[in-house]
Amino acid sequence: MTSPLGGYTVIDLSTGIAGAYCTKLLADGGADVIKVEPPEGDPLRGWSASGATIEPGCDGALFSFLSCSKQSVVIDPDEGMDTALVESLLASADAVVWSRGSRVAELDSLSPRRIHERHPHLVITSITAFGLDGPWHDRPATEFTLQAWSGGTIGIGRGSQDRAPVHVGGQVGDWLAGAYASAMTLAFRARALDDGKGELIDLSMLEVQILGLTYYPVTYCEMLGRPWRTERRPTVPGVAQAADGLVALGCGTAQQWHDLCAMSGHDDWIDEETTLTITEQANLHAEELYDWLRDQRVDDVRDLASAFRIPNSPVGNGENVTAMDHYRVRNAFTENPRDGFVQPSHPYRLSGVELRSPEPAPRLGEHTAAHRARPAPARTVPPTRTDRDRLPFSGLRVLDMTTFWAGPSCTHAMALLGAEVIHLESASRPDGTRLIAGIPASVDKWWERSPIFSALNTNKLGLTLDFQTERGRDLLRRLIPTCDVIVENFTPRVIDQLGLDFASVRELRDDIIMVRMPGFGLDGPWRDNPAFAYIIEDASGLSWLTGYPDRNPCEPYSIGDPNAGVHALNAVQLALEHRRRTGEGVLVEAAMVDAALNVAAEQVIEHSAYGVLLQRAGNRGPAAAPQNLYQVAGTDEFGRDDCWVAVAVNTDAQWVALRDAIGRPDWAMDPELDGVAGRRSRDDDIDEWLGAWCRVRSADDVVEVLWSAGVPVAKVMQPHRQTELDQLAHRGFFESLDHPINPSAPHSTLPVRLSNGPARFHRIPAPLLGQHNTELLRELGVTDEEIDALLKDGVIGTAPGHRRSGRVEPR
Repeated sequence: MTSPLGGYTVIDLSTGIAGAYCTKLLADGGADVIKVEPPEGDPLRGWSASGATIEPGCDGALFSFLSCSKQSVVIDPDEGMDTALVESLLASADAVVWSRGSRVAELDSLSPRRIHERHPHLVITSITAFGLDGPWHDRPATEFTLQAWSGGTIGIGRGSQDRAPVHVGGQVGDWLAGAYASAMTLAFRARALDDGKGELIDLSMLEVQILGLTYYPVTYCEMLGRPWRTERRPTVPGVAQAADGLVALGCGTAQQWHDLCAMSGHDDWIDEETTLTITEQANLHAEELYDWLRDQRVDDVRDLASAFRIPNSPVGNGENVTAMDHYRVRNAFTENPRDGFVQPSHPYRLSGVELRSPEPAPRLGEHTAAHRARPAPARTVPPTRTDRDRLPFSGLRVLDMTTFWAGPSCTHAMALLGAEVIHLESASRPDGTRLIAGIPASVDKWWERSPIFSALNTNKLGLTLDFQTERGRDLLRRLIPTCDVIVENFTPRVIDQLGLDFASVRELRDDIIMVRMPGFGLDGPWRDNPAFAYIIEDASGLSWLTGYPDRNPCEPYSIGDPNAGVHALNAVQLALEHRRRTGEGVLVEAAMVDAALNVAAEQVIEHSAYGVLLQRAGNRGPAAAPQNLYQVAGTDEFGRDDCWVAVAVNTDAQWVALRDAIGRPDWAMDPELDGVAGRRSRDDDIDEWLGAWCRVRSADDVVEVLWSAGVPVAKVMQPHRQTELDQLAHRGFFESLDHPINPSAPHSTLPVRLSNGPARFHRIPAPLLGQHNTELLRELGVTDEEIDALLKDGVIGTAPGHRRSGRVEPR
């Protein structure tokens, strides 16, 4: 058996986590990844988040993890013979992944556009902070400052109003960008196989962070005329102190809030007539709830919560997560094949499909001689076709049985790239995102007015079927054979009880691809636990690095869902390639927590390799010094003295630029601060001095002074103001879309721009509930009389059967 990407050659001209993770996912799928490095090597070879010493000739553990199964070729950019070798590698390859940061990649001849001109057959994925063109294309940035520009630092309401906003720790934006880069590379690879033409994929890490760290705030504000949250407040209960440690509990629905009230012995807190959201109700009773939890043991709380079907988990970190029973049963971790530390296993599992077992990462230049001696292999170029619309998923039909965020974000990307996606709901249990806008039931067609549903479901068709009924299940069984892919994100027991497990579905269509996206997987002790983004973040360690060291971890409350979605998007494409090669159907298990464990990998790796438990540090971080949020003059749009800028000094040269830009004050001229170690030892002093300089200036003034000098800096944006960023406007990241009920509103797109289109991603608005029932059922041979009967009996519908008590609030 060969891996899905066997024979696919990728030239890796990237540095940093994003490009390395992209090419790791491709290598895991079987691609031959050739990492091209300068003589000094990729800077990641010397990286450790804990500052561990990397001996000469050795590599950091993170590099060893991210470079498993790759080859290393060293190129001296000053040697003509070496640049000729690069050209030979490009000519014989299928794809290139590129980012700035190495002397090789920054050769003018190896810019993405120059490569694309010479090698139009290649799929070239460029990963940059803002994109390859536009007013900000050459501005400095870090993962930390991009969080601020995206609105992700402040937008979910993370932290509390008595302190500065707090970023999501762990450089999560870089990891998410890598997963998106891999998914987009695979999508346009499929198109290149079909028509012989390559693509230049221009990926913006800022746009990735908008999709991963904010919850469609522009669409929300434009459609409803208000931002969905105006202040920072802790999640309740969230991560809480129990008698013997930390425990995580969450309420994503009104029912879960009612069950939590009952579980804690407070049925009196339940108010089914309230106009308050569940978040507001929980905050009213927060102190009493925390008092109750402090008297309970973690295991007892979790057992009780599981019995009530309330999302819950232990709070993971780099030290404890590998010993958790669920992960041990599922073999969620494995040993690094070269250096012996512990690392996550693959972020998804495919039945009957061979994903590559990790092979040792290469030493610097290990494969150079072999590639110099090897004649360039001949490429087989498919015939060029012009009879299609150049959307990579054209002709693919997807049955979308997902709800909320994780699953719909996967199928939405497929719809934006040309798939026919049928979004399945039932009138009695519509997609949960229809219910989370806080719109009163007295408003006409309230269920059609959710900005979140609108943002996640454009380009889809809407079908309602009550598959709790026999007639509904019969229609579903008739629909499945017409579909290439099924995607669902119920807890495993739901699908199994409906008789829609993979074996049963395969009886209906043998080559079906079925993507299952449970929170914790299809087996293991936590199999049936419900999961929302925040619980996945708690269980994987993503929460551990977020927040202030003197307080409990803050849940990112965002990345767990879209991260699961983009990893599932990668997995379904590997499954489709396997089917293309073999004709076989595939079961894809894309558990949310497996994807999260991979993007939180650095914590486990650092602890296993160096014995260091990474800790949250507010807005400081391991990659820059100084790095922090600094308050500036002015009031925000809500009348508060709450305006901030993010500053991250990544290099000694940037420090010199910063001190010169602010007037070379005496404190900044201390020679001890010239090196990163000295600056890190004086973090508190620098924050006080630099904070005083910022405090008397506006955010715009600080950004103008520092950005012009080449220092990474950003305004901490309110997320609903993303459309004010000139760079996003230049790239057309938001597209306005009309709707039959709602006002026209901007909708975010994919985080890429393409050399060969499409120029526009959104084609039709999100469907009304059951909007396409008639046309889809007619395709199955259902008569109009039968459709009328199905509607009368509630098997299909165009309005919810009931309004659930208690308003739910978006995250």
